[in-house]
Amino acid sequence: MVIPGTLIRPLLAALGACWALSAAAADIKAYTEDLPPLSYVENGRVKGYAAEALRLVAAEAGLSLEIDVQPWLRAYATVRKTPNALLFAMVRTPERETQFQWVGPIGPRRVFLYRLSARRDIRLAGAADARRYRVGALAGSAAFNRLAALDPRREGLDAGQDDAANLNKLLLDRVDLVAMLDWAMRWHLDKLKLPPRTAAPAYLLDGGGQYWFALNPDTPPQRVLRLQKALNRVAADGRLRRLRRSYLGD
Repeated sequence: MVIPGTLIRPLLAALGACWALSAAAADIKAYTEDLPPLSYVENGRVKGYAAEALRLVAAEAGLSLEIDVQPWLRAYATVRKTPNALLFAMVRTPERETQFQWVGPIGPRRVFLYRLSARRDIRLAGAADARRYRVGALAGSAAFNRLAALDPRREGLDAGQDDAANLNKLLLDRVDLVAMLDWAMRWHLDKLKLPPRTAAPAYLLDGGGQYWFALNPDTPPQRVLRLQKALNRVAADGRLRRLRRSYLGD
């Protein structure tokens, strides 16, 4: 059957409206970054411990979910201006407390300043000592912000787009130290088929934090509570712990 030209444009407009409604149908639009093993894309699917934990919690809460991977700063900005949007995995800091509503925690966070094991000349008695070295850190991350506060002129601070790029700089001696989550360092070294001893912790930059899901502040509080109760259930019955072990080995 041939569709008259006068009907094509209205038909395409109607189809476009249907597609737009379908795209907006998810109860929660979640944004994350490429930060293995917490979140990453493999064969077109967003995987990782934090991504799978969110799927588990959303399913338990009876809420539909869509996940999009973006650079961290863009994802952060998108969630800040989009009701019902969710950002993960997020470190809950005093500066961020009132900017979001929180569901969690979903797991511990330990960030080290790593050096190459061969660089025994690098010694840190405190975080401020990092100012003597070239340091790579993920742009916009809590670790980057802390290091920037220690070195306001940022002369020795190198902002990287992801952990893989920062590790590569370390291996090429373009930086002396990198700030990285311990899970991420193990994961990236394994992907490069390098032994775990290739990099050594020089200083524990942050060992007291937790990862959370952060929701836009205009999200209905009932929805936030629904997600928190679902998380509490999957944590209590061991499902969250088993998931974490499958990705992180602890």
